[in-house]
Amino acid sequence: MIRAAIRGIIRIAHQYARIEEQPLRFDEHEEVTTREAHVIQGIGETDGMNITALANRFGITKSAASQMVSRLVKKGFVEKRQAFHSNKEFLLSLTERGRLVFQAHERLHGTELEELIDRMNSFSLSQIATLSVMLEVVGTAMDNRLSSSIPAKTVHFFPAER
Repeated sequence: MIRAAIRGIIRIAHQYARIEEQPLRFDEHEEVTTREAHVIQGIGETDGMNITALANRFGITKSAASQMVSRLVKKGFVEKRQAFHSNKEFLLSLTERGRLVFQAHERLHGTELEELIDRMNSFSLSQIATLSVMLEVVGTAMDNRLSSSIPAKTVHFFPAER
């Protein structure tokens, strides 16, 4: 049963990865990926956050966060301004176009979240608590994998030829 549960979690993770790449149309001319909309939402919820805070919020590297921000700046959704206290740090905020995406994404998430909450209301508090503990265990395992010092190229999936 544990292996079946792990397979279910992996399947959900793969589905989520596909959803993150799906385009969302927020007006008649412009699309963003779900991932871009999530980053826009994160910046909109915490105006003035920096790249490090954004990376921490989404569990990604600072390099990946910086690349995403550069893409969103180029598309006109995000502004970067120099922090008062540092020449190296930039604070992030949404442009007017970014706020439009933020609002559209909020509406979408509101509807989806309410549907999910309605469906999960049938679970007992102990079932919800068990799910929370299980997700914490899975999250810790993923954190450990991501922080592992073993580079991927040293992992051998197939025996070496002799």
